[in-house]
Amino acid sequence: MDNLIISCITVLLSSIFLFLQSNATSTFNVLSFGAKPNGQTDATQPFLKAWGAACSSVQPATIYVPRGRYLIKAATFRGPCKNRITVRNDGTLVAPLDYWAIGNSGYWLLFIQVNGISVIGGNLDAKGAAFWACRKSGNNCPVGARSITFNWANDVVISGLLSINSQLTHIVFNSCNNVMVRNVSIIAPDQSPNTDGIHVQSSTGVTIINSRIKTGDDCISIGPGTRNLWMENILCGPGHGVSIGSLARNYEEDGVQNVTLVYSIFTGSDNGLRIKSWARSSTGFVTNINYRNIVMKYVDNPIIIDQNYCPNNQDCPGETSGVKISQVTYENIQGTSTTPVAMKFDCSPSNPCEGIQIKDIKLTHMNKKAQSFCKNVRGSKRGVILPDSCI
Repeated sequence: MDNLIISCITVLLSSIFLFLQSNATSTFNVLSFGAKPNGQTDATQPFLKAWGAACSSVQPATIYVPRGRYLIKAATFRGPCKNRITVRNDGTLVAPLDYWAIGNSGYWLLFIQVNGISVIGGNLDAKGAAFWACRKSGNNCPVGARSITFNWANDVVISGLLSINSQLTHIVFNSCNNVMVRNVSIIAPDQSPNTDGIHVQSSTGVTIINSRIKTGDDCISIGPGTRNLWMENILCGPGHGVSIGSLARNYEEDGVQNVTLVYSIFTGSDNGLRIKSWARSSTGFVTNINYRNIVMKYVDNPIIIDQNYCPNNQDCPGETSGVKISQVTYENIQGTSTTPVAMKFDCSPSNPCEGIQIKDIKLTHMNKKAQSFCKNVRGSKRGVILPDSCI
């Protein structure tokens, strides 16, 4: 009996040890690698060294950034790593005041070929104002940098991040799978050029929820090759709305499919729900798009499909768009348009929009009756439709 009890205790202790070992994590504090939280001492190498240690850990690893301001130049955090990594940030990462320091790289913070990466909390301040001024002046300027980019990354979580004043797009997902973005705030002035909030392309299974985005460009931009994108409880504005495209930049282009936006509010944005493509040949397509339960507050173009997209009418292709748009549903869209045409479908004559469904739409123009515009579009309507449907 004693031997049996001892054997049971041994098995139990071994199980507990294995459980604790499997759930153990290694923590790497950037201060231990020489980072100074004063916002003036270059902390790029200490951050990269902390990343190297975490990436080499066979146990799940946490990189901890304590309170303070950390000066970071262009940095690439490269995988693959041996286990999952959590970056827990209680501080603020600031870019150098000299915009050339990151502007020629195209990226500020780049995560590449990383699986199982979580970025929790923290602030990013890219100091973009001087770069925007350079572009506005017409002087010789760098190409500009996106604030935080994920290339070929899988199982990504971003939670509680604040990003302000990116030189270009704030957050980018390119060729990623299984991404969760939640409780993110993105801020840039409404006249800051090309400061998209979140850009998704060539990615599958991206979810963006409970986030506030105020920018000088698209709140969320959706590029070729995006599939299974879910967006919910997005507060957008100012900005250029939630945009699919622009598409047909190239002839060979992947399609966009299975995109949903629900329970969101647009305030003072240039556009609301936008699909845009250049008027040129393309293998691209857009299908199975769903917009439901959306509020528009003084939005210039609440609902728009524009297949003659050409900003400022410069270098327009002068062809017809080859992008095939089909199965797009607008349901329970309500609010105010600042322009008379609240619902515009300007589709391609060579590839008319098909399967456009509008249900329970109530959009007014400054408390007056709004208008709708249709060109090369086929679809159906149901319920109360204001403005009067042209479908």
